[in-house]
Amino acid sequence: MEDVSDPPFRYVCKQYGADLMYTEFISSEGLIRDAIKSRKKLDIFDYERPIGIQIFGGDEEAMALSAKIVDATQPDLVDINFGCPVKKVVCKGAGAGVLKDVDLMIRLTKAVIKSTHLPVTVKTRLGWDESMINIMEVAERLQDVGVAALTIHGRTRAQMYKGSANWNHIAEVKHNPKIKIPVFGNGDIDSPEKALEYKNTYGVDGIMIGRAAIGYPWIFNQIKHFFATGEHLPAPTIENRVEVCRTHLIKSVEWKGEKLGLLEMRNHYANYFKGVPNFKETRTKLVTLNTMADLLQVLAEVPHTYSASIH
Repeated sequence: MEDVSDPPFRYVCKQYGADLMYTEFISSEGLIRDAIKSRKKLDIFDYERPIGIQIFGGDEEAMALSAKIVDATQPDLVDINFGCPVKKVVCKGAGAGVLKDVDLMIRLTKAVIKSTHLPVTVKTRLGWDESMINIMEVAERLQDVGVAALTIHGRTRAQMYKGSANWNHIAEVKHNPKIKIPVFGNGDIDSPEKALEYKNTYGVDGIMIGRAAIGYPWIFNQIKHFFATGEHLPAPTIENRVEVCRTHLIKSVEWKGEKLGLLEMRNHYANYFKGVPNFKETRTKLVTLNTMADLLQVLAEVPHTYSASIH
């Protein structure tokens, strides 16, 4: 998730049970141009392992060269994003834009596989739109060229993030006797109950969680505990929320420097304190203060100001 799943975010997700994580997706052209922002996204740390670096692009040569660059940073795997529906990516013939040209998708994938010794996985969507759901063909052809695993988001590109994810198509791929690689499902998993229901109903090998973890990294351990026991872990208290938000903030400043670290954390406060009654005044402070000391002071006051239980 661009501008979300950076090392500070991944740190708190790992602390709370994420098994396998991916970097923000990285432009292959940006890596080749030595763009500072793209190169910065290659930063990975041993505590994150297993970790995959995700790349995207629409040019075979650029994807091959970027795979070699990624290979040198020694992640545990390389992931190709053929699912991002955002217009600026699709217009470059990358992300979900490739769903209209499966032959190109296969050529891009082969170029990456030939350029790295690492396992290569793919994340994609069901198809371009309802009239062009081609995920079965895509899955079979990706497997044929050597992809190690496939993650399927249960929406078309046309849906963006609207409507409901259709996991029936994911299940059809998983139960296709020709498909031997692991198949992971993605889309709309936001609770332990739904995670267990979808795993049992659709038979996937694993579940990818994205948006539901933003501001709520506890979801990973909650799901794992529910799978193991059928019982719920207690919801995070206001103190828990402050603790994780503070950790995220500190890691953000350590990684990006104070100015940028504080600025980019502003996108996260509303998510960490979602559901806290009358939080607007404190949130305004959090998104306007410009020093680490001031922010830490405001966070320290939160448990005393908001003692209501969080649901």
